[in-house]
Amino acid sequence: MGSRNRSDVNYRNPCLTMHQPWASLLVYGIKRIEGRSWPSPIRGRLWIHAASKIPEPETIKAMEDFYREIYAVDGITDLKFPDHYPVSRLLGCVEVTGCVTCEELVNWDQIPEGVRLEGQTKFCWLCEQPQKLIVPFEMRGFQGVYNLERKIYEAASRGISPVVPPLPVKFPLPNPRDPFSLKPRSLASSPSSSSTSEVNNRSENLVAAIAGARAAATQFSKNGNSQSNTVEGGDDSRTRNMYRRAHN
Repeated sequence: MGSRNRSDVNYRNPCLTMHQPWASLLVYGIKRIEGRSWPSPIRGRLWIHAASKIPEPETIKAMEDFYREIYAVDGITDLKFPDHYPVSRLLGCVEVTGCVTCEELVNWDQIPEGVRLEGQTKFCWLCEQPQKLIVPFEMRGFQGVYNLERKIYEAASRGISPVVPPLPVKFPLPNPRDPFSLKPRSLASSPSSSSTSEVNNRSENLVAAIAGARAAATQFSKNGNSQSNTVEGGDDSRTRNMYRRAHN
């Protein structure tokens, strides 16, 4: 029903199926960046559906540890994670305000440090204004971005509730009059000049958390799954290089 490479699709009620725990973390506003190997084909509301695979406890722990560390960089230490991570359910929606490259994101001085640390994939979808369904809907998902069935969309629209994120983020548009102006290669990507003693003191913890999160996401690429989450598989040297580029 959806294709990540097609630009001719008329996205009326676009939806993206994601594995847990990434899906719930996005809808709860904890996750701000959806990382993919392909640029976002849409702007505006994107519905989030949780795939059928039950997440391993180790995967949940790795991702929760990752977000604890990157939020701590911005002084947020009281994160409340979802009580459970349901599967095969429509969970809620976010607003995709733009899409930039990883290099652009990690060097973007206008957004919090922790958000920049979420950038670990080729393309970074920028997500705001999370809303969750009061009662998640059971449904089947598809690959890529696809349109929700009209009856599901209409029911879901009546049952969503705004979420207050731990650290609300507003991604500034290069051209406020053009909602599509925040796109790959629309930002200058010169190395960031910001660096704090807190970040430097936590560098080893951050590297360990990022490595653990990358390892958790790698399981899907090993299984032949095409999903790329906020942190996708890779070696530790790349993790360290990404960290240094953001903070040196």
